[in-house]
Amino acid sequence: MLKKRLVICFVAMVLCAFCSTTSLAQVAGVSADSLEKWCNEGIQLVENGKFSEGFDLLRKAAEQGHAKAQNAVGRCYAEGKGVAQSYEEAVKWYRKAAEQGHADAQVLLGTGYFLGRGIAENPNEALKWFLASAKQDHASAQFLVGVLNYNGHGVAQNYAEAVKWYRKAAEQGDADAQFNLGVCYDNGQGVTQSYAEAVNWYRKAAEQGHVDAQNNLGLCYVNGQGIAQSYEEAVRWFQKAADQGDADAQFNLGACYYNGQGVNQNKEAAVQWFQKAAQRGQKDAQNTLKKLGISW
Repeated sequence: MLKKRLVICFVAMVLCAFCSTTSLAQVAGVSADSLEKWCNEGIQLVENGKFSEGFDLLRKAAEQGHAKAQNAVGRCYAEGKGVAQSYEEAVKWYRKAAEQGHADAQVLLGTGYFLGRGIAENPNEALKWFLASAKQDHASAQFLVGVLNYNGHGVAQNYAEAVKWYRKAAEQGDADAQFNLGVCYDNGQGVTQSYAEAVNWYRKAAEQGHVDAQNNLGLCYVNGQGIAQSYEEAVRWFQKAADQGDADAQFNLGACYYNGQGVNQNKEAAVQWFQKAAQRGQKDAQNTLKKLGISW
């Protein structure tokens, strides 16, 4: 049986530390322009691999209350760039920026609470900070608010609320949110079940390279759910995901080769894809190879 992934994904977000701006006032005799200059120069140095020099400039601006610099200092601590790695210090600096309304820092602080990284795990605090950022139209934060509502972390489980936030992020182009919204339509969770809408959102995510969406879109083509059946299109999407190392897609692609669906039958190629999937722990592929008497 071909494998569709009908679970909601949570992605440990890798956010840009250096993209948001803040309103600045003169602090302790240092002009806003000077703080911004230190921050931008520090960011450039870090991006160019001059971590210590960059960190020193960022810290200089951060200590004067520059929110973007505070967030960047937090990222330096989290990643050990120019300073000894410390999630606890990262959280301290994220909080300073988050309390000034810096949207990226709010997401990163929330992620710290969600994962218990650098601070005690607290889903209620995670939701608080994700919401603060989400209300500023931060797509990643909107996605994460959706995840917490879907799974009932820090809030009573509410699929309709999850869909609301997934949609906000999805409409901004967030691929994870697009995939999760597709799953909700596929399952009829928080929204009227619709394979056509599931296909619509899977496709948007798949076209951005989202492997789970590519695999699920392939299954929609196999089953003719929400779209005209086409094994050729199914193979095309399975191939994209399989080439990225997705084990379910590798198994599904192997099945297409084995059965000659959407591609010329080629049992040797089928076995090769089954073996790739099996080596990644895909149980259906392992069971199939056992039945064929082939190792992986």
